Amino acid sequence: MQTAALIDADDLAALLDSADGPRPVLLDVRYPGPASDEDGRAQYLAGHIPGAAYVDLDTALAAPHVPGVTGRHPLPDPGVFEEAMRAAGVSDDRPVVVYDDWLSIAAARAWWLLRRAGHVDVRVLDGGWSAWTRAGGPVDTGESLPAPGDFRAAQGALRVVDAQGAARIAREGVLLDARPAARFRGEDETIDPVAGHIPGARSLPAASLVDGAGRFLAPPVLAERFAAVGAVAGVEVGVYCGSGIQACHAALAAEASGAVPSPAVYAGSWSEWITDPARGVETGEGGRGAEAARG
Repeated sequence: MQTAALIDADDLAALLDSADGPRPVLLDVRYPGPASDEDGRAQYLAGHIPGAAYVDLDTALAAPHVPGVTGRHPLPDPGVFEEAMRAAGVSDDRPVVVYDDWLSIAAARAWWLLRRAGHVDVRVLDGGWSAWTRAGGPVDTGESLPAPGDFRAAQGALRVVDAQGAARIAREGVLLDARPAARFRGEDETIDPVAGHIPGARSLPAASLVDGAGRFLAPPVLAERFAAVGAVAGVEVGVYCGSGIQACHAALAAEASGAVPSPAVYAGSWSEWITDPARGVETGEGGRGAEAARG
C-alpha cells in the first residue's frame, strides 16, 4: 500500500516507463548510518536506479556540525541546499522520488527538506534500494549526470522548532523521541555524551514504524502507533531524535499514516539539546517523569 508520500518499486518502474507527464527526478541518498564505515557514494557507483543522481547527506542535506553549539546534523543553508538540488536535476515542475538503503531514514531527510522548501511532489521509494533490486528493477553503474534543474527553495512549508519550542510542546502537547527506546531511557548511549531524553517527551522509535523489509507499516497501523503515544488530531505534535535525521523519518511516517497532524521537527534534536547544561534531562520511561541530575 502507498500514500502520497510513498511510492512502491513496481509503481516507480511503471512511472519511469510511462510517456505520460514529466519523468521524475531520482535522488539516491544512500547513507550507511553512523555505526558503519561504508561509503554511500561507493554504493551508488556500484549500482543505482538508472538516471538517479547521488546526494550526499552530510554536505547537501546538513550544515557542518559545530561541536558544543549545534546538533550533529544542522539544517543546511538554504542556498547550499538549493544548489545541491539543482545540480541533482530537481526542478519545481518535476516530481521527485528519493531512496536510500537505511530504512528510508536518509531519504526521509531529503523528502522533508524538499517539502519544507516548497516542493509539493516528493515521494520516498518505500523499502528503498533493496525493494528496487528485489523487484528486479534495472540497475546502472557509474555516475549519472542529470541536466541541472531550476528548483528554488522557499522556507516555512513545514514547521521547525528550536529547543525552547520543543520544551513547550513537551509541556503542552506531545513531543516524540524517534531514537531507539533504550537511548530514550538513558541506557546504552554510545553516540552522545549525555544519556536520557527531553523532559516530558514520549518514546516512538522511528525503526518501529517500518517492517522487517524496511517498508513503512500500513497507514492504519501507523495511525495506531502514533495514537498510542497521544499523537492524534487536535494535539500539537513535535518530534526529535539524536541528530535531526530520524526525526524526519517519523515525520514521514506521520504523513504516510494519513491521520496524524504534520509534526514540528526539532532540527537540533538531542545532540543540540545537551549543549546547554541548563536544559533538563530525564531518564527512564518518560511521560513527564522526574528529571535526572546533569553530571
